Amino acid sequence: MSNRIEARMAALKEKNEKAFITYITAGLPDMKATKEIIKAQNGITDVIELGIPFSDPIADGPVIQQASYEAILNGASLRKTFDLMEEIRAEGIEQPILFMMYYNTVVNYGIEAFVKKCNETGVDGLIIPDLPFEEQENLKKALDNDDRTILIQLVSPVSADRISKILADAKGFVYCVSAMGVTGQSATFHKEVMNYLADVKAKSAIPVMMGFGIRTAADVAPMKDIIDGAIVGSHFINLMRENDFKAEAATEYATTFKKELNEI
Repeated sequence: MSNRIEARMAALKEKNEKAFITYITAGLPDMKATKEIIKAQNGITDVIELGIPFSDPIADGPVIQQASYEAILNGASLRKTFDLMEEIRAEGIEQPILFMMYYNTVVNYGIEAFVKKCNETGVDGLIIPDLPFEEQENLKKALDNDDRTILIQLVSPVSADRISKILADAKGFVYCVSAMGVTGQSATFHKEVMNYLADVKAKSAIPVMMGFGIRTAADVAPMKDIIDGAIVGSHFINLMRENDFKAEAATEYATTFKKELNEI
């Protein structure tokens, strides 16, 4: 079975289109709403990052921290997110979905058991911001038995000397952190961001995605000739809050962003 993320990236390359990725926190405001927000983006958003709520989300800014906190208070958990994935796949939704999470949650579940459950429930990828490249061996070993779930690599402006090593056998796409610090800052990007993105692009055999601080397609217009797509997280959560988590708001935003992203 081919990986949905890699299949989607290949299809976009064929059409010469850029990818649009959104982030939502699983269980905010509840699992039912999360499911509807995912379904509302089916066929529009190219990949959905589903954040697994965690008590200490160190890579995240105030918006996602608060979202994680509220989701936990409302009973969200990794096990319930797996249940949600099973429901989504049972309904025939083939949307590429990955988990954005912290490594402690994986270890607590059991690495082998976690990977097996990801494969069974249709989780297409993992982003684990607190798992350095040098410490990925145990997880990679478990993942390599089955390509249905892949590990997405993160690079940042301070990764310069390690980019080639990190991307040597990277899969799916590479997540370029565009600013130093945590998620959800305004689109005031690292001053060397253009050089950094160009460097990643030159060394990457897979699509290059840019995330952190993006709100509109116009935010990434200066990088349009370098990047292969954009990721929106904190702004998307704020938008959903402002619209009482109505699924139509997700459809409308995703449709507009995707259209504008491919017109800039």
